[in-house]
Amino acid sequence: MSRGSIILDQSRCKGCALCTALCPQDVLAIDREALNGAGYHPAALVDPLEKCTGCAVCALVCPEVCITVYRAPVMAREARVK
Repeated sequence: MSRGSIILDQSRCKGCALCTALCPQDVLAIDREALNGAGYHPAALVDPLEKCTGCAVCALVCPEVCITVYRAPVMAREARVK
């Protein structure tokens, strides 16, 4: 399984929670402790076990386009076997 991560521009996030509801790995949450400049509680990556696969579902559903997804390159099958 591939590994990934996201960068979330919390200053643009309106806390709609679409990304948190649709994340298949359940690694996004609304940060109830933080407020951005617009007064919203933004989403945040909560992934201590590094379960994010970089699937990009969160970025696709984000109406504010504030999520950038990074996916670690997967080594070729032959290289993993050696």
